[in-house]
Amino acid sequence: MKYKENWEDTMRRFLLWWNGGKVDRPMLRVVARRKEPIEALEPAGPEGNPFERRLDIENAARRMRNHCRTHRYMAEAFPHLTVDFGPGSLATYLGSEPIFAEDTVWYRECIHDLDAWDGMRFDPENRWWKLHRNLIERARTLAADDFLVGFPDVVENIDILSAMRGPQKLCYDLLDEPEKVHSRLRQIDDLYFPYYDEFYDIIKLPDASSCYSPFSIWGPGKTAKVQCDFSALISPAQYREFVLPSLQRQCGRLTNSLYHLDGPDAIRHLDAVMEIKNLNALQWTAGDGHPDGAAKQWYPIYEKVRAAGKSLWIHITDGGVEDWIKGADDIVGAFGAERLYLLFNEMEEKDAQRLMATAEDRWS
Repeated sequence: MKYKENWEDTMRRFLLWWNGGKVDRPMLRVVARRKEPIEALEPAGPEGNPFERRLDIENAARRMRNHCRTHRYMAEAFPHLTVDFGPGSLATYLGSEPIFAEDTVWYRECIHDLDAWDGMRFDPENRWWKLHRNLIERARTLAADDFLVGFPDVVENIDILSAMRGPQKLCYDLLDEPEKVHSRLRQIDDLYFPYYDEFYDIIKLPDASSCYSPFSIWGPGKTAKVQCDFSALISPAQYREFVLPSLQRQCGRLTNSLYHLDGPDAIRHLDAVMEIKNLNALQWTAGDGHPDGAAKQWYPIYEKVRAAGKSLWIHITDGGVEDWIKGADDIVGAFGAERLYLLFNEMEEKDAQRLMATAEDRWS
C-alpha cells in the first residue's frame, strides 16, 4: 500500500489480535499530522448537500488521497475510504427511502403490516442498491493500491427491521406477533449475505482479505462489524429470543467479526453477546455524556470480554495526549497487551512519536 509504511507487519498484528496470539505490545491506531505534505495536493472541490456528498466519489477519493499526503499512518493505522449512505443501508435495498441529514441518514418506515409486506427479497434493480454498488466499484478503481476501500455499514438483523417497521411498532410486535417477527428476521438474515458477498467481491484485496472502515479493522477473508442498537429497548430475555440467533448465524459465516456494543443500555446484554461462539472481538461505545473507553467504570465490561477469550477494541479520546497515554497505561496494566486494540484521535507527529515510545517501553 503506497501510503502505509509497515503494512506487512500491520497485517501480522491484526492476525494475532483476531486469534489471540502472543504479541510484543497492544495494537494501536496512531495517525499523525505531518508538518508538510509528502506530495502536491489535488484540488478537492467544495462539498454539496448531504446527498451530493455521498454521490461525489471522485471528490471523496481526492480528499482521501490528500489525507494520505498530509498524515502518517503509524503502528496499525491504515488509510481507508468509507463509501456509505449511512448506517443501515440494507433497509434501502429492501424498500425503505433514505432521509439524508448532515451527519447521518434516517430511513422511512415502510412495513405497515408484517403480513402484507412483500419486499423481503434480493432485488438487483433496486435503485439504492445499484447506486451504492456502482459507487463502491468506482471507489475501488480510484483507490488503486494507494488506500483500501472498506465494507459499508449496511447493518443487520432486528436493527434493519426496526428501521423499516419503526421501533415503537416493533416493540409491540415482539409481544403481540412474535412468530411474525421471527419470520421477518429470518428473511433479513438470509438476505444479508447476498448483498455482503457482492460488496466483498468488489473491495477484497488479491489475498481475499478485506477491511471494515468505520471501525478501522482489517482481516483475512470476510471481516465485518455486527450489532444490535435496538437492544437498548428490549429485555435480556427478548435479546436471547429475537437477536442472538441472528448474530450466531451471521458470525458463523464471517471470518472475523467485531460486535459494536452501543451505550450503557446495551450492557445488560453483554453476557449473551459473549456466548456467540464465532464472535472474535467487542467494541465498546460509551455514548454521549459518558467518559471514554479508558474510564475504569468500564473495566467490568473488559473483564467479561477477557474471560470469554475475545479481543477488545477501545477508543481513547478524552483530554490530551498525556491523558491518552495514562488511560492506555492503566488498561494495559489491568488487561495485558494481547487481544487489545487501542485507538486514538489524530495528533501531532511529535505526540505520536512520544506515544509510540511509551508503547515500546511500557506496554510490552
